[in-house]
Formats: sequence, structure tokens, C-alpha cells
Amino acid sequence: MSSQDEQFQAAAPDPAASSTDDGMTWWYRWLCRIAGVLGGMSCAFAGLWNCVTINPLNIAAGVWMMLNAFVLFLCEAPFCCQFIEFANAVSARADKLRPWQKAAFYCGMAVFPVMLSLTLTTLFGNAIAFATGVLYGLSALGKKGDAISYARIHQQQKQMDEEKLTGALEGQA
Repeated sequence: MSSQDEQFQAAAPDPAASSTDDGMTWWYRWLCRIAGVLGGMSCAFAGLWNCVTINPLNIAAGVWMMLNAFVLFLCEAPFCCQFIEFANAVSARADKLRPWQKAAFYCGMAVFPVMLSLTLTTLFGNAIAFATGVLYGLSALGKKGDAISYARIHQQQKQMDEEKLTGALEGQA
């Protein structure tokens, strides 16, 4: 086996070890990936458009947005970067991150160009990338419980409160 095949084997994510314990359904995982790819495209186009100016802050924000697009493509769709040797390794590491870590990373990446140069181009260009971070953040919150379990917990808590109240009243008498 060549060294390149060994690198690919090491970088390829193990399907059993992929983040199955994060509580995300398959369709939500795909929604996050598609949002990441769309966010990368919007960052790339808006970043390129933002660089067509003489204002240095706009140029810096545009370059940062194109860097955001590259990172989003690298983490969410490594097949778009198949000619980059380390793309699979970066994608495998990004898949091992918890959803809240991805949320903080993507939202932080999207906010920085907006703080650098507050224009409509930077706002709209980073909106989908920020929304990708929000989607990962929502998945970090976990699944919503059903009404029956909440009613059962509420009933148990109510019984415990009543027992404490009657115990306190009996202790006073």
C-alpha cells in the first residue's frame, strides 16, 4: 500500500465512529451540510464582490469572507477540494467536533468580517454561513422531549412539593 493510500485510510472517517452520539438525524445532518455549502458559495461570491473597491477594510473583509468560504467547503464538502492533499484529514477532524463547537466556530467566522466592514455585502454574504452555525447550535441543544414525559416530571415535582408542605405543617403541629 502506498503512503498516499495510508494517508487516505487515516483521514477517512470511520462510519461507526462518526458523530452518531450527537443526536442529529440524518436529514438534519444533511441540512447542515447543504447550508454549509450554500454559506460557502455566498461567502465566496460576496467576498469577491467586496474586494472590488478601494477601501482597505472592505478588501480585508472580502479576503476573510473568501477564507471563510474555503473553510466551509473544506469542512462540509471535502469533495469540492479533492485536489488539496489535507482536505480529507481536515474534514475528518471537523466531523469529530461536537455541534456546539462547530456552531461557535462558524458563527465566529461569519461575524468577524461584519465587524470589520459593516456593509450589506458582508451582511448578506455571511448570513447563510452564520445560519449554518445556528443550525449546528440548535442541534447541540438536543431533541425536544414529548409532552407525556414532561407531564410525568411535572406531576412528580408537584407530589414532592405537596409532601414537603404537609411534612412542614405536621412538624409545626
